[in-house]
Amino acid sequence: MVDRLSVKEGKYMETLKASIARTEAKTSLLLHMSDGIALEIELTEDKPIEVKAVFNKIISYLKKGKFNFEVEDDKEDLYLHVCTEYIEQLNAELTSIYSELEDYELLDEQE
Repeated sequence: MVDRLSVKEGKYMETLKASIARTEAKTSLLLHMSDGIALEIELTEDKPIEVKAVFNKIISYLKKGKFNFEVEDDKEDLYLHVCTEYIEQLNAELTSIYSELEDYELLDEQE
């Protein structure tokens, strides 16, 4: 995990790791949260309800402070490219949702 200063906000934004878990049975994107929990999005099957559940968990973490993800992987394949694009989109959504949470005073941050 790396803390980066968000120039816009004047606050530190945590950058969390995202990795790709590949097995014969399935391939998943793992989002490693600051408390050590890894949220899993399976890439090889269509499971929209599970993706929605992961997104809801991410929002609960977002209420505690602003963060984004960065993909770390050593294998150059299609999954890496898909996950990199997915993370870019997710980070844009996280920024937007954080702003809305801030506007509606729904953050749990302790200053």
